[in-house]
Amino acid sequence: MSFRTTPSVDYVEDVSPGSGALPPRAWYASSDARSLSLNGSWRFRLSATAGAEDDSFAEEGYDAGNWADVTVPGHWVLQGDGAFGSPIYTNHLYPFPVDPPYVPTENPTGDHLRVFDLPSDWPSDGAAVLRFDGVESCARVWLNGTELGEFKGSRLPHEFAVGELLKPGSNVLAVRVHQWSAGSYLEDQDQWWLPGIFRDVTLLHRPAGSVADFFVHASYDHTTGEGTLRVDSDVDGRVLVPALDIDVATGEPVTVAVRPWTAETPKLYDGVLATDGERVPLRIGFRTVVLEDGLVKVNGTAVLFKGVNRHEWHPERGRALDLETMREDVLLMKRHNLNAVRTSHYPPHPAFLDLCDEYGLWVIDECDLETHGFTEQDWRDNPVDDDRWTPALLDRAARMVERDKNHPSIVFWSLGNEAGTGRGLTAMAEWIHDRDPERLVHYEGDWNCRDTDVYSRMYASHDEVEKIGQQLDGGTRKRRELPFIQCEYAHAMGNGPGGLADYQELFEKYDRLQGGFIWEWIDHGVKHAELGYAYGGDFGEELHDGNFVCDGLVFPDRTPSPGLIEYKKVIEPVHIEGDGANGIVHVTNKQDFADLSALAFEWSCQVDGETVESGSLSVPALAPGESAEVKLPEPPVDGRGGERQWTVRALLADDTSWAAKGHVVAWGQFAVGARPLPSFPATDRPVPDEGRITLGPAAFDARSGALLSIGGVEVGATPRLDVWRAPTDNDDGAEWQTDTRYGMLWRTLGLHRMRHRLVSVEAGDDALTVRTRVAPAAREVGLDTVYRWTSDGERLRLSVSVTPEGDWTVPLPRLGVRFGLPEADRVEWFGGGPGEAYPDSKAASMVGRWQSTVDRLQTPYVRPQENGARADVRWVELGGLRVEGDPEFWFTARRWTTEQLDAARHRTDLAAGDTVWVNLDHGLHGIGSQSCGPGPLPQYFLNAEPVEFSFVFSTTR
Repeated sequence: MSFRTTPSVDYVEDVSPGSGALPPRAWYASSDARSLSLNGSWRFRLSATAGAEDDSFAEEGYDAGNWADVTVPGHWVLQGDGAFGSPIYTNHLYPFPVDPPYVPTENPTGDHLRVFDLPSDWPSDGAAVLRFDGVESCARVWLNGTELGEFKGSRLPHEFAVGELLKPGSNVLAVRVHQWSAGSYLEDQDQWWLPGIFRDVTLLHRPAGSVADFFVHASYDHTTGEGTLRVDSDVDGRVLVPALDIDVATGEPVTVAVRPWTAETPKLYDGVLATDGERVPLRIGFRTVVLEDGLVKVNGTAVLFKGVNRHEWHPERGRALDLETMREDVLLMKRHNLNAVRTSHYPPHPAFLDLCDEYGLWVIDECDLETHGFTEQDWRDNPVDDDRWTPALLDRAARMVERDKNHPSIVFWSLGNEAGTGRGLTAMAEWIHDRDPERLVHYEGDWNCRDTDVYSRMYASHDEVEKIGQQLDGGTRKRRELPFIQCEYAHAMGNGPGGLADYQELFEKYDRLQGGFIWEWIDHGVKHAELGYAYGGDFGEELHDGNFVCDGLVFPDRTPSPGLIEYKKVIEPVHIEGDGANGIVHVTNKQDFADLSALAFEWSCQVDGETVESGSLSVPALAPGESAEVKLPEPPVDGRGGERQWTVRALLADDTSWAAKGHVVAWGQFAVGARPLPSFPATDRPVPDEGRITLGPAAFDARSGALLSIGGVEVGATPRLDVWRAPTDNDDGAEWQTDTRYGMLWRTLGLHRMRHRLVSVEAGDDALTVRTRVAPAAREVGLDTVYRWTSDGERLRLSVSVTPEGDWTVPLPRLGVRFGLPEADRVEWFGGGPGEAYPDSKAASMVGRWQSTVDRLQTPYVRPQENGARADVRWVELGGLRVEGDPEFWFTARRWTTEQLDAARHRTDLAAGDTVWVNLDHGLHGIGSQSCGPGPLPQYFLNAEPVEFSFVFSTTR
């Protein structure tokens, strides 16, 4: 009898970072040394446990003919149509028992095989390096049957010396990847758990005398306009920068006049590091980052960060991103006025940082470290405060810094995210400060700022942020003397975030507040044939956090959400406001470094939302921080007596690397005069006739007072008071929130199931009056509601008065009327647009004449919820009706009811019905960002109080 020996897998649960890998170094592409991409189709075998199979698959000649195929870079759980397991989403809970450093025996393990031919002209000197740019979470590697080593640190590069193992012709690369390892305890980021070789695998030739590691130091003296360049290199060579006439030895400093690098003016100088064996291209940006006068300054100027947190994501490929997808992210950021990105919560693919250098974005480069799940046990056994784990932490810090140290875009090194505090973090900070004193260190969890150069917080409320700006936040003296940033704020989950403009006002008011980073860039929806986009729980996970993974400013397909459009407006680099009555425009350059010479300005004049005249506007090339008043031309003469306004836009004067000439950077609007309100005398009287009441063009049911038709337009459901909206993610809040979670309170009160009691139908001399009481079951609170209908024979006016009864302790979700139309498709309106807006997210709502279809009015949030409202509407036309408001109103129109929208969990749950449901709202409750951050500010509450509003209906047929 023989027994099969289970291979040793002790390394999986070893707290060390691994063995066999070369020391970390700068990531670069050589000009002349050969490289061979090993990306592509690999043979693949999945096992349920780490030791289920022996190591024979790594031997030469192994027959893997019955194995499956996977694509590298890639995650195996996103391939194979579910045959290779499924993604798992948790926010912070570990999806395995917290028993460090141990992981479950059930540990999906993927064996990967790649047979490749060494090109016939591959140099024969024998020196070569095999590089893995990202493998989750633990990998063991063999080449031609020889074990190279194993490693952890999923989002970090690992290289192995393989020159002596390479053979002419066919070579066999074998990689065993374990989903869970001791390293998983350090990688509890809020994202999908996705095992696999998800970044590039590359074979690099290393010629004799080639570059090993190098560090580009390129500082800038803003007082002299000179830059100092020194390139330290492990291998001696020369540094050449032709545009600056630089030709110096490595290690030798040289000072010359230069144009500095900033996110607004990302000037890069092309250079070369030349050694005896290799030439490496350099892209050099001169800039100096310091902590001075309690502020983060670059090139002598304090910076205001207008940033975003960016996880790497693609809806089909997960974290396996190609260059064009990364470029799309950067271009979208630039086109929406962002100037900074935090690489949450790990170093990105190195090509992304190249793009940040090229196009101009400030970067907080964050280490691949998060131990958030230990908060469930009050941080007991947290690895960052356990000396056994410190070598792994230092390895992760070193692999980040050494790989990325030559990027001018990086101004902060971040120790990681939500890992508590401890000696390991202090060791990381000390190592980084020593290795690179030319940048600053960030970590949000260090509220006492023991190890960091900036006071950083997440989701601090507006009130607390203002206190911090005033240095009234308490804490240590060191902390109060440091600048403040919100490394995460304004949670962009579902509809929202609200309150962005209010935050930005504070950031610009107090010098100490140096901006923040929205959470986050993209919804992590997984493309799904049946659900549209899947989120947590859609793959049968034991533990999951639902759609909390869908909290981005762009949808999974990278379509900008209304939140991104709002953010673009709020952080405009040019502020435009005006005095319409006197024809004066106030223009302020809110940039930190660039003047306005790259922009052209144009004005237009609108009457009732239609442009009647436009032209160019001469604005000085204002320096940063400067303002000017510019005179507008005389208003055009127009016979119409409608509402007049000016619109002024700032546009790119020429093509740039990130947008074309004419791209709108900023805009402002201001009224010339007050809007004329709709009014008419009530000349018609209600006429009862065989169960109906006729009033002007309208017919009503005599018993209920329900509106049946206006002119030839049938009304499928009469206008009646509506207070319910399908709660947004931000309405519902987060389970750990201590603030009021109104979505839950609204349901508790019963606002989603209001009942309408008819009190009376009164046909008077000049009006039809319908009195009702609207209230939730089981509660004594209610809303006395009176509908008063009048007409001049052609038009119909509805005046609604609402009087709350009882003790209303919560605000209302909405207050208006809802009705149904049997037919409606095309929609035109005069008011805010073109996209949705809510009381605390309407900065980007531009008043004008807009057109749409009912379907295009909807905002496709991954989890359906309240959406699609248009703000400040004067009138809207749809389904043969024209509705004017007194005062302006909000409107939505959709092919499903609010109740159906509320019940849906995915977009595919929504099916168009035969009725278009229209809401005309006098008021809406604010949005806030309470899915993780604070709720709406009090000024955006829709409190229950007496109110009256009216609408004028007419037909367009």
